[in-house]
Amino acid sequence: MPGRTLFEKTWDRHVVTGDDPSLLFVDLHLIHEVTSPQAFSGLAHAGRTVRRPDLTVATLDHAIPTTGRSLGIRDPKSRLQVETLRNNCATHGITLFDIDDPRQGIVHVVGPEQGLTQPGMVIVCGDSHTSTHGAFGALAFGIGTTELEHVLATQTIWQKRPLTMAIEVDGDLPRGVAAKDLILGILATIGVRGGQGHVIEYRGSAIRGLTMEERMTVCNMSIEGGARAGMISPDDTTFAYIEGRPYAPTGAAWERALDDWRELATEPDAAFAAIRHVAASTLVPHVSWGVNPGQTIPVTGSVPSPDMFEDEAERDTAARALEYMGLRAGTPITEIPVEHVFLGSCTNGRISDLREAARVVAGKRVSDRVSAVVVPGSMQVKAQAETEGLDRVFIDAGFSWRDAGCSSCLAMNPDVIPYGERCASTSNRNYEGRQGRGARTHLVSPAMAAAAAITGHFVDVRDWE
Repeated sequence: MPGRTLFEKTWDRHVVTGDDPSLLFVDLHLIHEVTSPQAFSGLAHAGRTVRRPDLTVATLDHAIPTTGRSLGIRDPKSRLQVETLRNNCATHGITLFDIDDPRQGIVHVVGPEQGLTQPGMVIVCGDSHTSTHGAFGALAFGIGTTELEHVLATQTIWQKRPLTMAIEVDGDLPRGVAAKDLILGILATIGVRGGQGHVIEYRGSAIRGLTMEERMTVCNMSIEGGARAGMISPDDTTFAYIEGRPYAPTGAAWERALDDWRELATEPDAAFAAIRHVAASTLVPHVSWGVNPGQTIPVTGSVPSPDMFEDEAERDTAARALEYMGLRAGTPITEIPVEHVFLGSCTNGRISDLREAARVVAGKRVSDRVSAVVVPGSMQVKAQAETEGLDRVFIDAGFSWRDAGCSSCLAMNPDVIPYGERCASTSNRNYEGRQGRGARTHLVSPAMAAAAAITGHFVDVRDWE
């Protein structure tokens, strides 16, 4: 009998009934203020209650301000969303990391840092970047409002079984190449539909060499390649990260959990529906030039011409992207100026990301042409950064130091990039209007974003170092 993959073991453990689709038990349901109101409303209309409030955790992140919180939430729609989530959590006995809670932050940052995210779980959230939690060996994916209501009512979800894909990354990441560059390089290769219909398992020596925060960055953007989820088999790095966190098992329960988690790893003779190979040594710092994460090239390259694409649809897409981005084919990436820099998001708003960016900007000043902000992924990350003095490094360099939230990643809050202006962003999406109507987004690593803030344009951070 052939070996089984991490995905297969996790899926099979959670099937309640059915073949394809299957009804899966959900171990952890994460919710926030933007996608949950309609689900709770449907629940109330049907006279139902939350089936397992003990397996449901809420936080405020998408629509909340990152400055002036003592003044309250000024936007009426955002204020209503926040008040609605508070009322729903109080009604159903759900734990809420409220705006003044020291545990508050972006949902995909607080889950891991609180120890809520654990290997072998099925985790869902009304947010597409739930794939972040797959870094721990969990099967984690975003769901819609109707599905969200179903999970609240039953603690289960119907899902069609996806195929499996392995992306093998072997070797050592070169100097100056971050986990963000790794996933951007993968997306540039497979495109935004390359993982469609699959759960991707990231494997190989380069993946094993990543920290947990770096693994979260990689899994976070699996959805940008069309995949249903991204996963990494748990190992000692995973266990060391979880141990001692508030919601982690303790004592004898911890030892039992370790025995169980060690059984989850993909077996050597397991088969995948598709396999892609990436040599870590070939990776370089990347910058997106277009309006989807697949439209990304090395910082050493130039903006491509639509004529370079053989497929007519891709040519049309590239032409529209250049028009929206206000770029001319052939322009070197390092000659593209930026007016804004955003350091944060569930992709790159963790303490290691802030440390890396601070190392680049220490002792320097933000360009007069640039407005730069740092938004920690959680209030715990913010507190840790302030303990280490990173806030002073950023403030002295001319950055704005903010409270935790999704912020400029998606412009559902006051942190909006103005029309026609260009932002070097550590977030995960560069779609049209993602950071504000007419805003132009370039996806980069924290070090690349920090260097762009200082120079006012993109630079190869390897030369910077």
